[in-house]
Amino acid sequence: MTAEAVESGPRTGAAASGADPGDRPLRIALLTYKGNPFCGGQGVYVRHLARELARLGHSVEVIGAQPYPVLDEGVPLTELPSLDLYRQPDPFRTPGRGEYRDWIDAAEVATMWTGGFPEPLTFSLRARRHLAARRGEFDVIHDNQTLGYGLLADLGAPLVTTIHHPITVDRQLDLAAATTRRRRASVRRWYAFTRMQKRVARRLPSVLTVSGSSKQEIVEHLGVDPRRIRVVHIGADTDLWSPDPAVAEIPGRIVTTSSADVPLKGLVHLVEALAKLRTGNPAAHLVVVGKRAEDGPVARAIERHGLADAVEFVKGISDTELVDLVRGAQIACVPSLYEGFSLPAAEAMATGTPLVATTGGAIPEVAGPDGETCLAVPPGDPGALADALGRLLGDAELRARLGAAGRARVLARFTWKQAAIGTADLYRQAIAARAATGPGGRR
Repeated sequence: MTAEAVESGPRTGAAASGADPGDRPLRIALLTYKGNPFCGGQGVYVRHLARELARLGHSVEVIGAQPYPVLDEGVPLTELPSLDLYRQPDPFRTPGRGEYRDWIDAAEVATMWTGGFPEPLTFSLRARRHLAARRGEFDVIHDNQTLGYGLLADLGAPLVTTIHHPITVDRQLDLAAATTRRRRASVRRWYAFTRMQKRVARRLPSVLTVSGSSKQEIVEHLGVDPRRIRVVHIGADTDLWSPDPAVAEIPGRIVTTSSADVPLKGLVHLVEALAKLRTGNPAAHLVVVGKRAEDGPVARAIERHGLADAVEFVKGISDTELVDLVRGAQIACVPSLYEGFSLPAAEAMATGTPLVATTGGAIPEVAGPDGETCLAVPPGDPGALADALGRLLGDAELRARLGAAGRARVLARFTWKQAAIGTADLYRQAIAARAATGPGGRR
């Protein structure tokens, strides 16, 4: 349903009566300003966390903007539409006169026109207005890394915020990769919203993050008090992401996930590694789950090395097709310079596909020790990547051992049910803290 379709009326349930939540099921509003799982890990997080919270008996309503989340049965979506300025096939579009609804829409367009990224701020303002009209309907409000000024208001329920990793890390890497003064100025303008996110993060009473590495980055980059941060690991849907011997292994196939051609993802280094690898292993080829960029570092590297027939991009496939794609690969690779967690690593390991991964950010927390559950290489080193990929392609026994150990690690540490239990525990702590200090307590 759209936000406009929500009717005001008498509030019902324990959230309205002010009853002690105790161990009873909670009423949760899960906010996501960009929730489509094909846009990256945040959409995957919303989908699977919402489903598992619902399976635990909680009432979860996702409130999101375009591209809208893909949710499982039993989890309702309330659409809180933006102007969708970055939609395909006309990104950075100028809306028609009749599309403007209010001053928030005008601010969204003005920020886009001046090279900034408006969605975290404008979604937070729309969310504040929407939640004010539904005050008392929720026990807790969970923000998925919007970190906008609008969420500093009293929303009628305690706020828990997930920060997967500080976007200031992306900003640093993009600036380091910028080769001209004009490009650096453009990067700074695009990431101007991170100043807002830094100010908001410091005032949040309850922050959830997905790894110890991310917690440290949040403290260092955003200045958040570490006592306010709780680590709850996320994971893989281990029923979906599982081994299947019936899926044929394709010799030489390497699979990776890259939602965008940005320095953070390290895809250009994997392409460089593939070029080195194919000098001794011409069957080696790469399948990238993500959109092919028509220009940029990856496209130029593919052309420079003559790899057009050795690198395939796929997008828009079903979950089942994606899992079979990973099952059929001889190696899964995570070449990122930094990750706050790395869902692709956990998901590939859950299928029993052996993993080559860098040591960037939190990836070692997920992938585990080098030589035991994966082969680990330094980030940004195509030579090391090529050596690890070649070693694994040439050793079937090592692939089998790492694949089995990787799945066992995920089953023991990284499942969505475990993530939902830990998250619900944090919700109850936030509710108790608000009850003790009142809505006017220190932020």
